[in-house]
Amino acid sequence: MFHKTFRPLWAAFALASALAVPSSAQTPVVIQIDIENYAYYYADNPDYSKLAGTGQAAPPVSTKTFSSFIGLADIVRVNGKPVKGTWSIRATTTNYTPNPQPGQAIADTTRNFFVDWVWEIQQADGTPIGTIMATGMGFGPPPPGSPSGLSPTAASTMAITGGTGAFLGMRGQAGFSQITTTGRAASVAEDPSLRRTLGGGTRSFLLTLIPLTPPAVLSNSSGPLVLHSADFSQVSAARPALPGEILTVFATGLGPTNAASDPGQPFMASPLALVNSPLQATLNGSPADVLYAGGYPGTSNTYQVNLRLPADAQSGAAALQITCAWQPAALVTIPVGSAGK
Repeated sequence: MFHKTFRPLWAAFALASALAVPSSAQTPVVIQIDIENYAYYYADNPDYSKLAGTGQAAPPVSTKTFSSFIGLADIVRVNGKPVKGTWSIRATTTNYTPNPQPGQAIADTTRNFFVDWVWEIQQADGTPIGTIMATGMGFGPPPPGSPSGLSPTAASTMAITGGTGAFLGMRGQAGFSQITTTGRAASVAEDPSLRRTLGGGTRSFLLTLIPLTPPAVLSNSSGPLVLHSADFSQVSAARPALPGEILTVFATGLGPTNAASDPGQPFMASPLALVNSPLQATLNGSPADVLYAGGYPGTSNTYQVNLRLPADAQSGAAALQITCAWQPAALVTIPVGSAGK
């Protein structure tokens, strides 16, 4: 545990940090976000006294070009992992097309909406993780360089313009990969508290994320800063990690902590600054149990992660990876010895 390792680790870390450098760069990562119960409410009633008051499904009066709406849905999964949260959309209908029908807008491009998207993501227990914002044009083909899984006709062309929490400073692009069930259009007269009861659409997004500060395992001239937790010596060919052993890893870019310090200020020793975002570790693709992850006292962007290697880890060079808020650090290689040696 952290309290038992603080003093000796500080001396070891202070010596190693003079040469320590991150082991990764800004590499884009693609994540999938799934939503359910998507309904969108057209601004079709100028009488404010009638807004959100109808206790049953209320279809919109009009969805013509230049009409506007606000929509929302429940975020239910990220990369298959159950989460909570809300996806919000603000849009104006454009109906751009090179071959317009009456009431559509002639244009060289094919886009249906001018839109803003916001994903506010929580862990399954409701703990906030962060928010991702995007703006652009809705529907139509994906832009060049997009993931192959985007819809060829409804992908949209959306620029990720920023984020909060674990996604502070995020850039990238986003689009629809799948529209399983079309969203439900409604009037702003409909009571939005009934959204889940009345139901709505099911969709998936692919987001290409370029983080401001990606997770990274620190390293020095001897290799990755991965230590034996028993005596804080660095894992090496002469002293390899062992199956089932507890190791301590030093990393950067793991984002906000529960005991929050002001940005740029050092982490405190009490209370412990536990990493706020979901964090996983793998060895050669197999899960390693994360026992502790927190900001290291006296530093502002260095974290200590204690993990237990899989009991069936194979001997030889092994790829260790840490992923935080679905953003993976670059793989680092550590030597693993045989059990019982």
